[in-house]
Amino acid sequence: MGDGELRDALEQIAEIRRQMARTEVFRGFRAVPVACSGLLAWSAGAFQAVSLPEPTVQVGRYVTLWVGAAVLSAVIAGGFMVDRIRRGGSSWTRETTRLALEQFLPCVVAGGLLAMLALMQPELAWLLPGLWQLLFGLGIFATGFLLPTAVRGVAAWYVATGLICLSVGRAEASLAPWTMAVPFGVGQLMAAAVLYWTLEREGGPR
Repeated sequence: MGDGELRDALEQIAEIRRQMARTEVFRGFRAVPVACSGLLAWSAGAFQAVSLPEPTVQVGRYVTLWVGAAVLSAVIAGGFMVDRIRRGGSSWTRETTRLALEQFLPCVVAGGLLAMLALMQPELAWLLPGLWQLLFGLGIFATGFLLPTAVRGVAAWYVATGLICLSVGRAEASLAPWTMAVPFGVGQLMAAAVLYWTLEREGGPR
């Protein structure tokens, strides 16, 4: 077998692995870190209520608070993924993890760019809660083929709450604590319940 044939064979094997990974349920998202992110959203909302009485004129602090909460949630979830891979991760586990992150990453990048835009043009900050929730919901839909079917209900929740937040418009309530704490607090706890019930509970599918 020549070098060209060997390269073609390896590429075909890699493509087969990618296609097979798309049929697997991704188990890297765990109930505990997802639930922690929900509790973190409630905590950030409570902190905002106390420390940011006028978020529309404190856009920088508002963005810092919620981006910081998102980063901390990502670090916690990433830590669980890395630990899972180290303790028993096969190349197959790494492939499905890579695929899941690949599908979700564009929404994360878009959310970060929106935060930067709001910092440069604070008059657009009222759009952030709704757009962040829409992007998060779309990210879940994008990775839905790797997750339990019930997770699509969580994605629909984020799309619905995002549209509701956008419907508030430029009113003072657009950046109120509830516009982030309730959607993400409830949504992440819903996702944690789905993950636990479908993948982690005793006697459930593994």
